Amino acid sequence: MTWFILISLLIIGLILVATEILFVPGTTIVGLVGLVFTGGGIYYAFLKFDAKDAWIILAVTVLLHLTALVYAFKSGVWNRFALKDAITSRSFDDRLVGLEIGMEGKALSDIKPIGKAEFNEIIYEVKSDSGLVKTGTKVYIHKLENNKIIIKT
Repeated sequence: MTWFILISLLIIGLILVATEILFVPGTTIVGLVGLVFTGGGIYYAFLKFDAKDAWIILAVTVLLHLTALVYAFKSGVWNRFALKDAITSRSFDDRLVGLEIGMEGKALSDIKPIGKAEFNEIIYEVKSDSGLVKTGTKVYIHKLENNKIIIKT
């Protein structure tokens, strides 16, 4: 019965640690519970067996856990969970189509320093390079950069 309890504790611990490494990496709860079972099995071995046999059980257990860890890294299991794609698209990329530097428009709101202006009968959000611009003032596009329209009066 002693061997059954010892082997059960160690196998359950190894299964839980392997599950943590292979299937649910990063949760740590499963791995910690597995380590508790493994530690309990090793403690049980030191209680029930002589020291020589307990140290052998400890060495075999550590070897099995390290083998599971090395297998997990070599098998590429981490690649299934790793993010490999990056978002390269941007929103409103075509927002500035049809606009040119020097184009004349009209301020539809107070621009202090951000507000609304109309160019070619389309309303845009703009930023003023020259401070406060009152509603109805003629404005000119000074810069077009990073999807932003910089105006001057």
